[in-house]
Amino acid sequence: MAASGGYNYRDGSQRGALRVDRPLSVNSNPKSSVKSKSLPASGPRRNSTGSTGGGGATGAAASKNDNTGVLGRVRVALRLRPCNEEEMVADADFADCVELQPELKRLKLRKNNWDTDTYEFDEVLTEFASQKRVYEVVAKPVVESVLEGYNGTVMAYGQTGTGKTYTLGRLGEEDTAARGIMVRAMEDILADVSLESDSLSVSYFQLYMETIQDLLDPANDNISIVEDPKTGDVSVPGASLVEIRDQQSFVELLRLGEGHLFASNTKLNTESSRSHAILMVNVKKSVKGRDSALSSQNGNNSHMVKSLKAPVVRKSKLVVVDLAGSERIDKSGSEGHTLEEAKSINLSLSALGKCINALAENSSHVPVRDSKLTRLLRDSFGGTARTSLVVTIGPSPRHRGETASTIMFGQRAMKVENMLKLKEEFDYKSLARRLDIQLDKIIAEHERQQKVFEDEMERVSIEAQNRISEVERNYTDALEKERLKYQKDYMESIKKLEEQLVMTQRKHGSQKITNGHEDDGFNVASSKESCRLHVEEIDDLTKLLQKETMLRKAVEEEVHNLKSQLTRWKRSEAAGNSEILKLRKMLEDGEHQKEKLEGEIARLHSQLLQRSFEADETSQQLDRSGAEKIGALESLMTQVRKPQLKDSGNEEKASIAKLFEQVGLQKILSLLEAEDNDVRIHAVKVVANLAAEEANQEKIVEAGGLTSLLMLLKNSEDETIHRVAAGAIANLAMNETNQELIMTQGGINLLSMTAANGEDPQTLRMVAGAIANLCGNGKLSDVFVFNSLMNKIRGEGGINALLGMVRCGHPDVLAQVARGIANFAKCESRASTQGTKTGKSLLIEDGAVAWIVQNANNDAAPIKRHIELALCHLAQHEVNAKDMITSGALWELVRISRDCSREDIRTLAYRTLTSSPTFQAELRRLRIDN
Repeated sequence: MAASGGYNYRDGSQRGALRVDRPLSVNSNPKSSVKSKSLPASGPRRNSTGSTGGGGATGAAASKNDNTGVLGRVRVALRLRPCNEEEMVADADFADCVELQPELKRLKLRKNNWDTDTYEFDEVLTEFASQKRVYEVVAKPVVESVLEGYNGTVMAYGQTGTGKTYTLGRLGEEDTAARGIMVRAMEDILADVSLESDSLSVSYFQLYMETIQDLLDPANDNISIVEDPKTGDVSVPGASLVEIRDQQSFVELLRLGEGHLFASNTKLNTESSRSHAILMVNVKKSVKGRDSALSSQNGNNSHMVKSLKAPVVRKSKLVVVDLAGSERIDKSGSEGHTLEEAKSINLSLSALGKCINALAENSSHVPVRDSKLTRLLRDSFGGTARTSLVVTIGPSPRHRGETASTIMFGQRAMKVENMLKLKEEFDYKSLARRLDIQLDKIIAEHERQQKVFEDEMERVSIEAQNRISEVERNYTDALEKERLKYQKDYMESIKKLEEQLVMTQRKHGSQKITNGHEDDGFNVASSKESCRLHVEEIDDLTKLLQKETMLRKAVEEEVHNLKSQLTRWKRSEAAGNSEILKLRKMLEDGEHQKEKLEGEIARLHSQLLQRSFEADETSQQLDRSGAEKIGALESLMTQVRKPQLKDSGNEEKASIAKLFEQVGLQKILSLLEAEDNDVRIHAVKVVANLAAEEANQEKIVEAGGLTSLLMLLKNSEDETIHRVAAGAIANLAMNETNQELIMTQGGINLLSMTAANGEDPQTLRMVAGAIANLCGNGKLSDVFVFNSLMNKIRGEGGINALLGMVRCGHPDVLAQVARGIANFAKCESRASTQGTKTGKSLLIEDGAVAWIVQNANNDAAPIKRHIELALCHLAQHEVNAKDMITSGALWELVRISRDCSREDIRTLAYRTLTSSPTFQAELRRLRIDN
């Protein structure tokens, strides 16, 4: 297919010949060259489990102008791919070219039948390592750093067909256990962020033949790289940016991008990636519980402090890079357009290797602009990101050259130091928006209350006017009615009197004048009585008028009270307007205070740089004064470490014998008793490095080095000394002769005491490894020494120390504990078979079976393998059968005989079950077929 120039997507769709001469859009910036490294490249590989500046992302909130950082080395893990069917047939007559030692995080590369090279990595993952284990070791620390505000990069490098895409991009839809790093990383990120206050967006693109193409929008196939001239940050703004709300949408996005990835069928891989796939996850996370500097400046205005707290946000970026596999043209069979693709891939990987070499050697010039790949990864190597690299290799001896090249790439990458920087800043825009919204709410609420107040006043005023008008009308009407009534009665009374007078005059017209005078007197008396009655009625009307007058005064007083209340409400409105003006004034003061704080931050930053410069000068003076004390020791360490370096350019290595002649082992051991704690630490590290070589162990023991190491365990209180001394004893304990000396000098008791007092997982790992080596003594099966040595291990607390260290919970510690129990059970089994031991297993008597059964299904492959071996060895002797049935170990043996991934352990478990009458009887009782 290479001759046709045709091409397949990963989803199977066909695409015609591609243009390879399209113009490249590169934004050159001569001023923003490679970032200067804060420290020179690290020296020899040390037994370090992680780079500095890990999870401690806490501290004072830093602004976006903060240039301080934390030193962090690039972490490198190696993963071995299992043999495929083709390799099993083709390499049947040849041994694998690699041998893994995951407990020691070490790899042996076979040069020929009698010579091997040994390399150390941060993690060594066997072909049985699960996807979950790979994620926790390689990517999870990086994801946690991204959630704490640091940039992070996870990258896979290796020969084509060694499992890079499987490790990073596997979706795991059919088998959730097969999910890759991309899917698992997004699960952890979504579990930590809050979608209400935080934002999460993703870009997914590929670098194909030096052209950046959007995997989410294939039409967007010529994207430019943009570099910030101030910070040097690299971004791809032309790529699609998709907001992520849930895990399902992210998986759909990955499936869409995977369908547009370029892939071809070669002799080495039926689905070989022809481009570098890059996933960028942008995280913007609010920091809760943090107060802005404005809070401390305005402490008196307690009611305004909460409103003026500036939110703190952390902006970080996770970059997952699935590099296309390197390949040799004669092995892959590429031709035509596929050959051009292979050339482009090898050129970009070569440019990346040159940059890493320059960074590892602390070169003044790093050729970062030789390829778009190195420009995109500028922040990952020698920049500010926490970087984790997984190199993938295959077991086939036919590809030993490619395997060695991959290993050396990882070794050089481990020497690269990054300066991690926290991406944290104050969100003043969010604060301004929040204050504007709060101010709008206050103004709207005030206007609403003012409108309600005005409506209420208008209603009360109208009601009062209506009541006054009604009272006045009623009073006027009543007064008019009374007046008319009394006037009418008065007129009627006058009319009656006149009529009565006329009738009387007519009746008595003829009477005498005397009688006439008497009659006139009577009439006058009647008129007076009538007038008196009218006067009383007038008095009653006057009283009624007075009552109405008093009622009117009461109404007028009520109207006056309403007018006073209206005046008070108007004053309250004026006070509200004044409060709004004060709020606006405080907002303006806050803006001015912000500007002052920014100026103060710049001044403090300048002072910090000056103090750092003065501190460096002071440190240099102190170093010069103390150089005489430890200079000679560091020189010794340099000489000891040099033979451990793997440099292809050096054909000869300095021999240990020549080193002893030049330095002297006694001089090194004498420093173990120095008064200076730093000198003792350096000395014990030198002894530990020497003890790692089998040729040096006998000389160290003869010179008294073993006794000195045991005395350090007994007398020193320093955790570092305990850790390194225990590691050195563990190296010495790999020799059977040294094992007897260690136990004779009370080494088991001292290691047990160190385990009981230790808390650091690395110290406990070294102690557990030493005890495990002692438990594997081949002489424990010797009839003459078995009982004494085995009882000494148990009597001095070795078994209890192993079981006590499981409290740590660290996988590396648990792996060493499981190995020690398996070694002890193996020796017991061998001794029982030879007849040198009778009775129940000491492990059962010390209660170890319960922990063994509990961890029989542990996810970590080393722990599970050792526990399965321990169960098989314990079950080989009939005297242990009843206790194993009671503790539930029988069920685990049945499972191992059926489901164990290793055929030798599975066969051993099956043979043990079938040969034990007690086990067979119990299986028949439970009706279980085996």
